[in-house]
Amino acid sequence: MFDPRHVRLEVRDRVATITLVEHPERKNPLTFESYAELRDIFRAFVDEPDVKAVVLAGSGDDFCSGGDVHDIIGPLVRMDLAGKLRFTHMTGDVVKAMRHCPQPIVAAVDGVCAGAGAILAMGSDLRLGTPRARVSFLFVRVGLSGADMGACALLPRIIGQGRASELLYTGRTLSAEEAERWGFFNRLVESAALKAEAHQMAASIAAGPTFAHATTKRMLHQEWAMPLDQAIEAEAEAQALCMETNDFRRAYEAFSATPRRDPAFRGD
Repeated sequence: MFDPRHVRLEVRDRVATITLVEHPERKNPLTFESYAELRDIFRAFVDEPDVKAVVLAGSGDDFCSGGDVHDIIGPLVRMDLAGKLRFTHMTGDVVKAMRHCPQPIVAAVDGVCAGAGAILAMGSDLRLGTPRARVSFLFVRVGLSGADMGACALLPRIIGQGRASELLYTGRTLSAEEAERWGFFNRLVESAALKAEAHQMAASIAAGPTFAHATTKRMLHQEWAMPLDQAIEAEAEAQALCMETNDFRRAYEAFSATPRRDPAFRGD
């Protein structure tokens, strides 16, 4: 298992929990090192059979305030174009790794969720928020475009083109209630229960047919660029492969049993 130094990684109940832990007093900002570790962790999950789902959370009272002003933004101002491109490619690779790892990712969002922190939540598959969560894609406030780490592609698919345009052009803060109403948050829970609820959701996913879950995640990603007829054909092939799994057979046997029982999925 990957042993990071700049984020915390724990595995329980086949759920990996990644916690942003650097400088919680500054609301868990991202650094060059934590970006790289997140990229490498999500890449490593591709070959980690003991991890079936992931929770991404912040330490303390906040999720993530984005790129650290002193550790990232200051050096970027002084960096040449080649260095800036290396950085933006690395940060984009974090979201690529999140979308291509087979495990569903649950973001547990409390307090501040800003800039690249909002991108990490956006790149997750499911998002739980709290009433005190505040989401802002504030790139425009520092003279940058909203085109960051895939935001112009992903965010409209979550909340719609017009709403995504508003957030990316204005950089305004989205309240928790508005974020839930717009579909950014799947639901809101109280802060004290957030991490337990996120783990419970992830553990429920991990207990399911994980080959099928990975197929669902892959198809959700791939079908964005497919015409409907092509998507239907791709899903036909994907579903036929799922029907070859032992989990499919286990489900049939459990539903056919007398009395009927819940299937015990094993991910094969």
